[in-house]
Amino acid sequence: MLKKLLGLICIIIIAFVFALGFSPVANSVSASAAKQTDKFDDLESFAQVLGLIKSNYVENVDESVVMQGAIKGMLQELDPHSSYFTASQYKSFMTDMKGEFGGLGMTVGMQSGALTVIAPIEDTPAHRAGIRAGDYIIKIDDSSTANMSTDEAVSLMRGKPRTSVTLTLVRKGEANPLILKIMRDIIKIKAVKYKMLPDNIGYVRLTSFQENSAAEIASALKDLEKQKSQGTMLDLRNNPGGSLVEAVNVVSLFVPAGRTAVITKNRSGEQQPLMTRNLSHKDTEHPLVILVDGGSASASEIVAGAMQDYKRAIVVGTTTFGKASVQTLFDLSTGGAIKLTTARYYTPKNRSIQGVGIMPDVSVPKGQIVYNVSNPNTRKERDLDGHLVGEDERAQANVAGETGEAETDIQLQTAIQLIKGMSIYGGGAANASKENKGYQQ
Repeated sequence: MLKKLLGLICIIIIAFVFALGFSPVANSVSASAAKQTDKFDDLESFAQVLGLIKSNYVENVDESVVMQGAIKGMLQELDPHSSYFTASQYKSFMTDMKGEFGGLGMTVGMQSGALTVIAPIEDTPAHRAGIRAGDYIIKIDDSSTANMSTDEAVSLMRGKPRTSVTLTLVRKGEANPLILKIMRDIIKIKAVKYKMLPDNIGYVRLTSFQENSAAEIASALKDLEKQKSQGTMLDLRNNPGGSLVEAVNVVSLFVPAGRTAVITKNRSGEQQPLMTRNLSHKDTEHPLVILVDGGSASASEIVAGAMQDYKRAIVVGTTTFGKASVQTLFDLSTGGAIKLTTARYYTPKNRSIQGVGIMPDVSVPKGQIVYNVSNPNTRKERDLDGHLVGEDERAQANVAGETGEAETDIQLQTAIQLIKGMSIYGGGAANASKENKGYQQ
């Protein structure tokens, strides 16, 4: 790490050398000084390579581009989530956090060295085009994504609305690559959607952790309580994460104030518990089920992990993505920034989920419930042609359309049955109160 820090210092120094018109290779005094100690060997090599590029490369070199490339490469050597932003890229990134930008509408990251879709965002061009979590993006237009950073890929996929981009995807189970031409659009992320399901079960869908996500969930919970909600379902499927602060705030909605929401540890092993807050609205009593899948990452895993540790909720679905690292933004004097992994995070019980993910309490694979209407044993009144439509049936049909075919979603239906059971026999609130006492810090 010392060498990498010294390398960054060297980059700055060499930039001034270039500005003055000197070649680092010719500067024998600097080279001689570097040889006096082993810790400067890498710096000397860097200066020599840069000088050779300057003197011998087949085309004139833009020194600024070379320097930025060196910084990008240094950060890429660390981990898939550390990266460099130019001033324009940084501005775009900060816009993302506010929930509106121009592009396709999906979150991507590096997995096994390949650019991978973590999750498409609902009601966006990527979602409508059929892009799935786990798809590998091997080309963006004519550019191969091999050796391309996540931020470079995002920059290529961004663009003006009503312009197109062609993605070449590799999908598990498909023999040939998929080629999709997708029209860009203004992506306005509505992070929270909610609805009252039959049997007075509140359904809250969170698509990403952005500014004010917890406040929007609180507003949804208030409205559902007014409608006499008997329990809540928090859907974090295909939620790739976002703000660490908002993750703590979401935990704070369901767990009393002053409890550990998540623990961060830096490279020295120093622990910092992030505590739940005393928000204006809390729901620590109603039965709670959280839905997760392989597209649930980072902040989603913080929430699901805390709810498991406190036994405040039952987690249903499939194993989550497994990203348990914290990135910190550092502003640069040029207007750009670096995003640097500065800590790992752990659940309140000190569980590490990096590379492993959150294992659901009730494992339910994705799938649809299919009724065989030709079988008399599964046929129902609603399957008969011309049947008289009931009022509750009409209401269920409306709910199904707004919550993603709720009636046939096997994970969602499992969650509904669990909430019904907790409502009848108790659970959730009593366990949460007991467990909360054990993790005060």
